[in-house]
Amino acid sequence: MSFTGKTTFSAGSTLPEIAEDVSDLVAVNSPHETPLLDALGDAPRPARSTVHEWLEDELLPNADQISDDNLGDGTTTTDFSVAHASRFQVGDQISPAGSKEILLVTEVDPGGVLTVVRGYGGSASAGLTDGQSLLILGNAALEGDDASAARFTARSRKTNFTQIFSSTVEVSGSELAVRQLGVADELDYQKMQRTKELLRDLENCVINGRASTTDGQGSASVRRTMRGIVASITTNQWVVGADGFPIDTALTEVQLNLALRDIWKRGNGQVDLILVNGQEKRAINHFVSSNRRFSTTDEAFRDLVSVYESDFGVCRVVMSRWVPTGTVLLLDSSRIDVMNLTGRSFQYKSLARTGDREAGQILGEYTLEFRNENAHGVIRGFGA
Repeated sequence: MSFTGKTTFSAGSTLPEIAEDVSDLVAVNSPHETPLLDALGDAPRPARSTVHEWLEDELLPNADQISDDNLGDGTTTTDFSVAHASRFQVGDQISPAGSKEILLVTEVDPGGVLTVVRGYGGSASAGLTDGQSLLILGNAALEGDDASAARFTARSRKTNFTQIFSSTVEVSGSELAVRQLGVADELDYQKMQRTKELLRDLENCVINGRASTTDGQGSASVRRTMRGIVASITTNQWVVGADGFPIDTALTEVQLNLALRDIWKRGNGQVDLILVNGQEKRAINHFVSSNRRFSTTDEAFRDLVSVYESDFGVCRVVMSRWVPTGTVLLLDSSRIDVMNLTGRSFQYKSLARTGDREAGQILGEYTLEFRNENAHGVIRGFGA
């Protein structure tokens, strides 16, 4: 309906009574949205213990590095030490990083020394250096040879803890009896408000929570807390200006692609979710600022990047106010589940009456299953 400019002020005494004009809506402006939980969705299964565990495994590594400071010019050396000799077998073809030369392993000493054929297959010899990366192309077995010794990896058990989220609701008998403005049922309204608060806190803990280092399982006197995403990422971490990572006061596309590339190189994780605060979201929006075009008929100015597509995958860009300022989280959402303990999703439980009031408790118990932490990454250190 268009604005008419009319009011009831002039009606005054011409009406028998003007009722109190209060909208049937209670306006709440406190932040309570949970964009990360919405992006992840419900977990396919619940947790079954307060100490939640899952198994992880990995393939045998196919890369190592030279660990020998006595190589000379390295162009003719046929024996050199490596960091992990157990990763190599006789018959392996090796490609040194930054070189077109191929080496063939002819002997593996348990002490960590490889004996190789240089310039294998007519490849041009090049200098080897201490710390140089080595890529194992593959092994060539002899025809009719005996089976080689079995090699395998050991599965590792990872752990997180459930955390109890609780809020008490209490409404007096009088409050339940009187007619409320904007609220049909005061008890239901309080339940809704407290549930919103707990969902907000759950998302915050999923991102920033930390588990106790001394008594993670907790007790009747020690509170149990879950380990969040930020605390879980230990492998793929970049700090602006450290270890050669590009320096800038705000996130740049160069920095983002460098991090995505390194995660791709280190595993088969597929980063599909970029989680940021408002400051870093504005920086990502700025990626396309120089390419915007508008015609004279455009009535809307759009300054938004919701999906970032690069050579290393298609990523949704999700903004959560609970991500620390100056931090960018690069996540593989297929390896993340926020799950409730069996039968302990958010619910209302009435408390025993001890007087003229209705009381109850909003209660839920949740944990984070963050699989393969090296499939995710974090960039830190942007200016405020």
